[in-house]
Amino acid sequence: MRKYIRLVGLCLAIFCSGFATQCFSQSVAIDPVVSTPINLKDLKVITRLVPPFVLKDNEKYEGFSVELWQAIATQIKAGSHFVEKANITEILAGVKAGEGDLAIAAISITSQREQEFDFSQPMFDSGLQIMVRSDNNGGFSIGQVWSILSTGAMPFLLGLMAALIIIPSHLVWYAERRGTSHFISQNYFPGIWQAAWWAIGAVAGQQPDSPASKWGRILAAMAILVSMVFMSYFQATITSALTIQTLKGDINGPEDLAGRKVGTTTGSTAAGYLKTLDVTPTEFTKITEALTALENKQLDAVVFDSPVLLYYAATQGRNKVQIVGPMLRKENYGILFPRGSNLRKPVNEALLTLRENGTYHALYAKWFSATQLAQ
Repeated sequence: MRKYIRLVGLCLAIFCSGFATQCFSQSVAIDPVVSTPINLKDLKVITRLVPPFVLKDNEKYEGFSVELWQAIATQIKAGSHFVEKANITEILAGVKAGEGDLAIAAISITSQREQEFDFSQPMFDSGLQIMVRSDNNGGFSIGQVWSILSTGAMPFLLGLMAALIIIPSHLVWYAERRGTSHFISQNYFPGIWQAAWWAIGAVAGQQPDSPASKWGRILAAMAILVSMVFMSYFQATITSALTIQTLKGDINGPEDLAGRKVGTTTGSTAAGYLKTLDVTPTEFTKITEALTALENKQLDAVVFDSPVLLYYAATQGRNKVQIVGPMLRKENYGILFPRGSNLRKPVNEALLTLRENGTYHALYAKWFSATQLAQ
């Protein structure tokens, strides 16, 4: 009897466990992502003008991203046409609203964007950099002068210069105060000021008057010898500091951007990065507008994607602008899809094929050899 009771209890336990599992799975089920239907005959490809990735010449699109997509489209046997947007914000909104089947330009892959969209595997290695005018190294601001005088050996040298004025001026005044000197008064004031003026002349190598007493002349000779050695070293030090500052300029890295007028594009990763530095960027619709403002001295710097800035510096901006500082943050570009797009897998396969057969490398060399970028 107990054997039958145990068997019945085991069956009930298995039934209840299965029923509970089914109910739980139904209660926590996640709605599957609905796949986006594909019309390979005429894919709508959203893009934006961002040389050298996307350019436009007589209504014809060209550039690295354009030719890369054309090669991918050939691989997956698809037809397509481009839909141009002004900036990355409009691109994201357009893909989300279904205005395009995908987007390609210079679109950074970020964790925030991954929450709303799908990306291909990385198609380009990039990062952020700083661009300034080539005349960034001209002239000196008060801040630069203070930086020169307050760093390195300069504080010590300035203190030594003060000592070479204060100490000899007191010694000479003491030696000359009871004599017949015609340029130093016997009274402490104004005598000490007259002696200090004499000491300044000694340091500078100019002495219109000489002490009359024996000890005064001995002190003067010693002061002149010490001052000659000191001034030679001081001049060499300050010349070196000025030369380095001239070569460096006043913006050399992200730490120099505070309080400056820095431009970038609306909604870009560069704009977000600048805000983490407590720098409020001046945002433009297109990067070309920011670069023009930089050349017209309306901005102090532009922060944007490294390959875009390097290409501009090597072409239109040659001898006008320059890149300064290290790469601020590494990023990857990808092809953007709506969530659940069936295009993602074939595009990834095509992208791998283009890398393996040398097509990707040939496109890279074509568009970035002038800027000497290293992939």
